[in-house]
Amino acid sequence: MPTYSSIAVFCGSKSGNNPVFEQDAMTLGKLMGKQGCSLIYGGGNKGLMAGVANAVLAQGGTVTGIIPHVLTEWEHQHEGVTELIVVENMHVRKRMLYERCDAVVVLPGGYGTLDEIFEVLTWNQLKIHQKPVYLLNSGGFYDALIQHLERMEVDGFLYSSVRDSLHIINEPEEIFKD
Repeated sequence: MPTYSSIAVFCGSKSGNNPVFEQDAMTLGKLMGKQGCSLIYGGGNKGLMAGVANAVLAQGGTVTGIIPHVLTEWEHQHEGVTELIVVENMHVRKRMLYERCDAVVVLPGGYGTLDEIFEVLTWNQLKIHQKPVYLLNSGGFYDALIQHLERMEVDGFLYSSVRDSLHIINEPEEIFKD
């Protein structure tokens, strides 16, 4: 079973329309808290961000939120986390998220979530970081993206297999299994 001391979670500041999205976020947080794995995330107190953070906290776990000043009003920063870091911009936020984690888990989300996953995959490809990246395909949310990534591979635009770069999973529990 992989053991991580900290996981960065990228996810939406909204909950989406499918209840499985929030269920998976809370299950992931609960598992992380029980295993003593710290959460590093975007610092918001809404949507899936709040779900995963509150679940870690409910288990007595440690949560570090990193939020750019511009988003403190939109995402309503989580004042109940262990550590809240307000930074200058999104670039600083992403860099700090990556630096502080052992692995990355991507839950459903919008443009910001896609930006984060593609940046970390690019950084891994360039050997800036070599951290495992998990894509939690809750309710098939990422089916079309997975299909497109596989098309990029087939058409010769990737330097390695999608499955070598990205651990595609359907349940939060899979992160902690061999």
